[in-house]
Amino acid sequence: MIIPCIDLMGGKVVQLVQGREKALEGGTPPEMIARFAAFPEIQVIDLDAAMGKGSNDDLVELIAVRATARVGGGVRSPERARMLIEQGAHRVIVGTAAFQRELLQEIADATGPERLIIALDSRGGKVVVKGWQEATEFSAEQVIHQLEPYCSGFLCTYVDKEGLMQGTDLDWFRRLRASTKHELTAAGGITTLEEIRELQKLGIHAALGMAIYTGRLSLDELARLDS
Repeated sequence: MIIPCIDLMGGKVVQLVQGREKALEGGTPPEMIARFAAFPEIQVIDLDAAMGKGSNDDLVELIAVRATARVGGGVRSPERARMLIEQGAHRVIVGTAAFQRELLQEIADATGPERLIIALDSRGGKVVVKGWQEATEFSAEQVIHQLEPYCSGFLCTYVDKEGLMQGTDLDWFRRLRASTKHELTAAGGITTLEEIRELQKLGIHAALGMAIYTGRLSLDELARLDS
């Protein structure tokens, strides 16, 4: 499955490079929903909430009621996870809170593991949290199996290449695929149809941002590949 991404910051749809520098702005959320209508699911990340700089709750809700959306960004309490489900989120993505085991259990209880996706974002070989601003001491491969009971899938972003349009690290995704039987979604630097086809062979979904916002990848071609 190919999953277009809508990242929200300051009330706008944006794309960042390496999670820091704003590279471009997209259309309004309704415009982006219309552009992505051919795809079964959309990924929505509230970057302000992820970085602890406010939220875009009104836009998240607008998208979640109009499209099948997996939603993340700043999900650090069972109350917020439950609120996103109530607003219409199909599934909830949790990152930072996944590494506080008691809190993770509470969030999983609030949504049900079947509706929870855990984000394992990697930079320099280590998982990064708090909007990619802090590095942990462990790799995604080390922790993925331990986190399986709490969720139904993992969103794995290769931050080193995120937004750079230089391709991703398929070997990393192969290692992750060998580490779990759970659903995997790849993100970060995916730039070509060949990479997407390789991920499909591995049984891994592809979450796409910069490559479609810049027109590097055609939505029509992607929709045909996904059908």
